[in-house]
Amino acid sequence: MPANLPISDVEIGRRAYRRTQNVRSVLVSLVSTIVFAVVIWLTVVNTPGWERVQRSFFDLETAIAAWPRVIAGLWVNIQVLFFAVIGVLVLSVIIATIRTLRGPIWFPLRALAAAYTDLFRGLPLIIVLFLIGFGVPGLELFPRQSAQFWGTIALILTYSAYVSEVFRAGIEAVHPSQRLAARSLGLSHGQTMRIVVLPQAVRKVTPALMNDFVAMQKDVGLISVLGVVDAVRAAQIETAANFNFTPYVLAGLLFVLLALPMIRLTDWYTARLRAREQMGSIV
Repeated sequence: MPANLPISDVEIGRRAYRRTQNVRSVLVSLVSTIVFAVVIWLTVVNTPGWERVQRSFFDLETAIAAWPRVIAGLWVNIQVLFFAVIGVLVLSVIIATIRTLRGPIWFPLRALAAAYTDLFRGLPLIIVLFLIGFGVPGLELFPRQSAQFWGTIALILTYSAYVSEVFRAGIEAVHPSQRLAARSLGLSHGQTMRIVVLPQAVRKVTPALMNDFVAMQKDVGLISVLGVVDAVRAAQIETAANFNFTPYVLAGLLFVLLALPMIRLTDWYTARLRAREQMGSIV
Protein backbone atom coordinates (compact mmCIF):
# COMPACT_ATOMS: atom_id res chain seq x y z
CA MET A 1 0.00 0.00 0.00
CA PRO A 2 1.52 3.39 -1.00
CA ALA A 3 2.54 5.60 1.91
CA ASN A 4 0.51 8.62 0.68
CA LEU A 5 -2.83 6.74 0.70
CA PRO A 6 -4.92 6.89 3.90
CA ILE A 7 -5.62 3.68 5.80
CA SER A 8 -9.26 2.72 5.71
CA ASP A 9 -11.30 2.18 8.84
CA VAL A 10 -11.73 -1.47 7.87
CA GLU A 11 -7.96 -2.01 7.74
CA ILE A 12 -7.51 -0.21 11.08
CA GLY A 13 -10.12 -2.52 12.59
CA ARG A 14 -8.39 -5.59 11.16
CA ARG A 15 -5.03 -4.55 12.60
CA ALA A 16 -6.54 -3.87 16.01
CA TYR A 17 -8.26 -7.25 15.94
CA ARG A 18 -5.01 -9.03 15.04
CA ARG A 19 -3.18 -7.25 17.87
CA THR A 20 -5.90 -8.25 20.31
CA GLN A 21 -5.76 -11.88 19.16
CA ASN A 22 -1.97 -11.94 19.45
CA VAL A 23 -2.06 -10.57 23.00
CA ARG A 24 -4.78 -13.03 23.93
CA SER A 25 -2.80 -15.96 22.50
CA VAL A 26 0.33 -14.94 24.43
CA LEU A 27 -1.59 -14.63 27.70
CA VAL A 28 -3.33 -17.98 27.25
CA SER A 29 -0.02 -19.67 26.42
CA LEU A 30 1.67 -18.11 29.46
CA VAL A 31 -1.11 -19.10 31.87
CA SER A 32 -1.36 -22.65 30.52
CA THR A 33 2.43 -23.08 30.75
CA ILE A 34 2.50 -21.86 34.36
CA VAL A 35 -0.39 -24.14 35.34
CA PHE A 36 1.22 -27.14 33.66
CA ALA A 37 4.60 -26.45 35.33
CA VAL A 38 2.99 -26.06 38.77
CA VAL A 39 1.06 -29.33 38.38
CA ILE A 40 4.21 -31.22 37.36
CA TRP A 41 6.21 -29.68 40.20
CA LEU A 42 3.60 -30.48 42.85
CA THR A 43 3.31 -34.03 41.53
CA VAL A 44 7.07 -34.61 41.71
CA VAL A 45 7.73 -33.01 45.10
CA ASN A 46 4.91 -34.94 46.73
CA THR A 47 6.14 -38.36 45.66
CA PRO A 48 7.37 -40.57 48.54
CA GLY A 49 11.00 -40.67 47.37
CA TRP A 50 11.44 -37.03 46.36
CA GLU A 51 13.69 -36.07 49.29
CA ARG A 52 16.03 -38.99 48.60
CA VAL A 53 16.14 -38.21 44.89
CA GLN A 54 16.77 -34.53 45.62
CA ARG A 55 19.76 -35.36 47.82
CA SER A 56 21.18 -37.79 45.25
CA PHE A 57 20.66 -35.80 42.04
CA PHE A 58 20.05 -32.14 42.88
CA ASP A 59 22.42 -31.30 45.72
CA LEU A 60 23.65 -27.72 45.32
CA GLU A 61 26.81 -28.12 47.39
CA THR A 62 27.90 -31.15 45.38
CA ALA A 63 27.25 -29.28 42.12
CA ILE A 64 29.36 -26.33 43.27
CA ALA A 65 32.20 -28.64 44.30
CA ALA A 66 32.10 -30.51 40.97
CA TRP A 67 31.82 -27.39 38.82
CA PRO A 68 35.56 -26.72 38.16
CA ARG A 69 36.33 -30.26 37.01
CA VAL A 70 33.13 -30.65 34.93
CA ILE A 71 33.50 -27.28 33.19
CA ALA A 72 37.13 -28.10 32.38
CA GLY A 73 35.95 -31.39 30.88
CA LEU A 74 33.33 -29.56 28.83
CA TRP A 75 36.12 -27.52 27.23
CA VAL A 76 37.63 -30.81 26.03
CA ASN A 77 34.25 -31.70 24.48
CA ILE A 78 34.13 -28.35 22.71
CA GLN A 79 37.62 -28.85 21.28
CA VAL A 80 36.71 -32.32 19.98
CA LEU A 81 33.47 -30.94 18.54
CA PHE A 82 35.29 -28.16 16.70
CA PHE A 83 37.71 -30.44 14.89
CA ALA A 84 35.05 -33.13 14.32
CA VAL A 85 32.74 -30.65 12.58
CA ILE A 86 35.52 -29.58 10.20
CA GLY A 87 36.45 -33.19 9.45
CA VAL A 88 32.84 -34.23 8.91
CA LEU A 89 32.15 -31.38 6.48
CA VAL A 90 35.22 -32.15 4.38
CA LEU A 91 34.85 -35.94 4.32
CA SER A 92 31.09 -35.94 3.79
CA VAL A 93 31.30 -33.59 0.79
CA ILE A 94 33.94 -35.85 -0.77
CA ILE A 95 31.83 -38.98 -0.21
CA ALA A 96 28.66 -37.31 -1.48
CA THR A 97 30.48 -36.10 -4.60
CA ILE A 98 31.85 -39.60 -5.26
CA ARG A 99 28.38 -41.14 -4.93
CA THR A 100 27.00 -38.73 -7.53
CA LEU A 101 29.69 -39.48 -10.14
CA ARG A 102 28.28 -40.86 -13.36
CA GLY A 103 29.70 -43.43 -15.74
CA PRO A 104 30.79 -47.06 -15.32
CA ILE A 105 34.43 -46.11 -14.81
CA TRP A 106 33.53 -44.63 -11.41
CA PHE A 107 31.62 -47.71 -10.23
CA PRO A 108 34.41 -48.96 -7.86
CA LEU A 109 34.52 -45.59 -6.10
CA ARG A 110 30.74 -45.36 -5.92
CA ALA A 111 30.55 -48.89 -4.50
CA LEU A 112 33.23 -48.10 -1.93
CA ALA A 113 31.47 -44.91 -0.86
CA ALA A 114 28.13 -46.73 -0.60
CA ALA A 115 29.72 -49.49 1.48
CA TYR A 116 31.24 -46.87 3.77
CA THR A 117 27.91 -45.12 4.38
CA ASP A 118 26.10 -48.44 4.93
CA LEU A 119 28.73 -49.63 7.41
CA PHE A 120 29.02 -46.54 9.57
CA ARG A 121 25.31 -45.77 9.53
CA GLY A 122 24.67 -49.27 10.79
CA LEU A 123 27.35 -49.39 13.50
CA PRO A 124 26.49 -47.79 16.86
CA LEU A 125 28.80 -44.90 17.66
CA ILE A 126 30.00 -46.47 20.90
CA ILE A 127 31.22 -49.56 19.01
CA VAL A 128 33.04 -47.35 16.50
CA LEU A 129 34.68 -45.58 19.43
CA PHE A 130 35.92 -48.90 20.82
CA LEU A 131 37.15 -50.12 17.42
CA ILE A 132 38.94 -46.88 16.56
CA GLY A 133 40.07 -45.92 20.05
CA PHE A 134 41.44 -49.33 21.09
CA GLY A 135 41.73 -51.37 17.88
CA VAL A 136 43.53 -49.01 15.53
CA PRO A 137 46.29 -48.04 18.04
CA GLY A 138 46.82 -51.76 18.63
CA LEU A 139 47.92 -52.17 15.00
CA GLU A 140 50.91 -49.92 15.74
CA LEU A 141 50.78 -48.49 12.23
CA PHE A 142 50.58 -44.89 13.41
CA PRO A 143 52.49 -42.83 15.97
CA ARG A 144 51.02 -42.91 19.45
CA GLN A 145 48.09 -40.50 19.72
CA SER A 146 45.84 -39.45 22.58
CA ALA A 147 42.41 -40.96 23.21
CA GLN A 148 40.96 -37.54 22.43
CA PHE A 149 42.41 -37.76 18.91
CA TRP A 150 40.96 -41.22 18.25
CA GLY A 151 37.60 -40.16 19.66
CA THR A 152 37.54 -37.29 17.18
CA ILE A 153 38.34 -39.68 14.32
CA ALA A 154 35.52 -42.00 15.38
CA LEU A 155 33.04 -39.12 15.43
CA ILE A 156 34.19 -37.98 11.99
CA LEU A 157 33.85 -41.45 10.49
CA THR A 158 30.38 -42.01 11.93
CA TYR A 159 28.81 -38.64 11.26
CA SER A 160 30.35 -38.33 7.79
CA ALA A 161 28.25 -41.31 6.74
CA TYR A 162 25.06 -39.51 7.79
CA VAL A 163 25.98 -36.04 6.58
CA SER A 164 27.21 -37.35 3.21
CA GLU A 165 23.74 -38.75 2.55
CA VAL A 166 22.25 -35.36 3.42
CA PHE A 167 24.63 -33.67 0.97
CA ARG A 168 23.88 -36.31 -1.68
CA ALA A 169 20.15 -35.67 -1.32
CA GLY A 170 20.78 -31.95 -1.75
CA ILE A 171 22.97 -32.51 -4.82
CA GLU A 172 20.41 -34.75 -6.47
CA ALA A 173 17.65 -32.22 -5.67
CA VAL A 174 19.35 -29.64 -7.89
CA HIS A 175 17.58 -29.71 -11.26
CA PRO A 176 19.64 -31.31 -14.08
CA SER A 177 19.15 -28.20 -16.19
CA GLN A 178 21.50 -26.38 -13.81
CA ARG A 179 24.31 -28.80 -14.67
CA LEU A 180 23.53 -28.70 -18.37
CA ALA A 181 23.54 -24.91 -18.39
CA ALA A 182 26.86 -24.81 -16.56
CA ARG A 183 28.45 -27.33 -18.93
CA SER A 184 27.14 -25.40 -21.94
CA LEU A 185 29.00 -22.35 -20.63
CA GLY A 186 32.23 -24.33 -20.75
CA LEU A 187 32.55 -25.27 -17.08
CA SER A 188 34.14 -28.60 -16.26
CA HIS A 189 32.45 -31.19 -14.06
CA GLY A 190 34.45 -30.07 -11.03
CA GLN A 191 33.72 -26.40 -11.67
CA THR A 192 30.03 -27.17 -12.13
CA MET A 193 29.89 -28.99 -8.82
CA ARG A 194 31.85 -26.31 -6.96
CA ILE A 195 30.27 -23.18 -8.44
CA VAL A 196 26.74 -24.21 -9.40
CA VAL A 197 25.57 -27.42 -7.75
CA LEU A 198 27.08 -27.46 -4.25
CA PRO A 199 25.98 -23.92 -3.25
CA GLN A 200 22.38 -24.76 -4.15
CA ALA A 201 22.61 -28.16 -2.47
CA VAL A 202 23.94 -26.70 0.77
CA ARG A 203 21.12 -24.16 0.85
CA LYS A 204 18.53 -26.90 0.45
CA VAL A 205 19.90 -29.14 3.21
CA THR A 206 21.08 -26.54 5.74
CA PRO A 207 18.30 -27.31 8.28
CA ALA A 208 19.13 -31.02 8.19
CA LEU A 209 22.85 -30.26 8.57
CA MET A 210 22.14 -28.08 11.59
CA ASN A 211 20.13 -30.89 13.19
CA ASP A 212 23.05 -33.28 12.65
CA PHE A 213 25.33 -30.74 14.32
CA VAL A 214 23.02 -30.64 17.35
CA ALA A 215 23.14 -34.44 17.53
CA MET A 216 26.94 -34.37 17.35
CA GLN A 217 27.07 -31.88 20.23
CA LYS A 218 25.29 -34.47 22.33
CA ASP A 219 27.20 -37.54 21.16
CA VAL A 220 30.59 -35.94 21.70
CA GLY A 221 30.15 -36.89 25.35
CA LEU A 222 30.61 -40.56 24.42
CA ILE A 223 34.35 -40.08 24.00
CA SER A 224 34.53 -40.60 27.77
CA VAL A 225 34.42 -44.38 27.13
CA LEU A 226 38.00 -44.07 25.80
CA GLY A 227 39.21 -42.56 29.05
CA VAL A 228 39.13 -38.93 27.93
CA VAL A 229 38.47 -36.68 30.94
CA ASP A 230 35.65 -34.73 29.36
CA ALA A 231 32.55 -33.43 31.11
CA VAL A 232 30.97 -36.89 31.39
CA ARG A 233 34.12 -38.59 32.72
CA ALA A 234 34.72 -35.67 35.12
CA ALA A 235 31.17 -36.10 36.40
CA GLN A 236 31.80 -39.82 36.81
CA ILE A 237 34.93 -39.13 38.87
CA GLU A 238 33.09 -36.67 41.10
CA THR A 239 30.18 -39.07 41.51
CA ALA A 240 32.51 -41.86 42.59
CA ALA A 241 34.23 -39.53 45.06
CA ASN A 242 31.06 -38.17 46.66
CA PHE A 243 28.60 -41.02 46.13
CA ASN A 244 26.20 -38.50 44.60
CA PHE A 245 24.81 -38.28 41.05
CA THR A 246 24.50 -34.49 40.99
CA PRO A 247 27.66 -34.07 38.82
CA TYR A 248 25.94 -36.06 36.06
CA VAL A 249 22.98 -33.69 36.19
CA LEU A 250 25.39 -30.75 36.06
CA ALA A 251 27.15 -32.19 33.00
CA GLY A 252 23.79 -32.81 31.33
CA LEU A 253 22.68 -29.24 31.92
CA LEU A 254 25.93 -27.93 30.46
CA PHE A 255 25.41 -30.02 27.33
CA VAL A 256 21.87 -28.66 27.04
CA LEU A 257 23.15 -25.09 27.36
CA LEU A 258 25.79 -25.84 24.74
CA ALA A 259 23.21 -27.17 22.28
CA LEU A 260 20.39 -24.70 23.00
CA PRO A 261 21.64 -21.80 20.83
CA MET A 262 22.04 -24.09 17.81
CA ILE A 263 18.60 -25.65 18.45
CA ARG A 264 16.93 -22.23 18.51
CA LEU A 265 18.94 -21.12 15.44
CA THR A 266 17.86 -24.25 13.58
CA ASP A 267 14.19 -23.64 14.40
CA TRP A 268 14.46 -19.99 13.35
CA TYR A 269 16.21 -20.78 10.08
CA THR A 270 13.78 -23.59 9.25
CA ALA A 271 10.78 -21.31 9.83
CA ARG A 272 12.41 -18.54 7.78
CA LEU A 273 13.13 -20.91 4.92
CA ARG A 274 9.58 -22.28 5.01
CA ALA A 275 8.11 -18.78 4.98
CA ARG A 276 10.29 -17.83 2.02
CA GLU A 277 9.22 -20.90 0.05
CA GLN A 278 5.54 -20.34 0.84
CA MET A 279 5.61 -16.62 0.16
CA GLY A 280 2.63 -15.64 -1.90
CA SER A 281 0.88 -18.99 -1.51
CA ILE A 282 -2.00 -20.16 0.66
CA VAL A 283 -1.29 -23.20 2.83
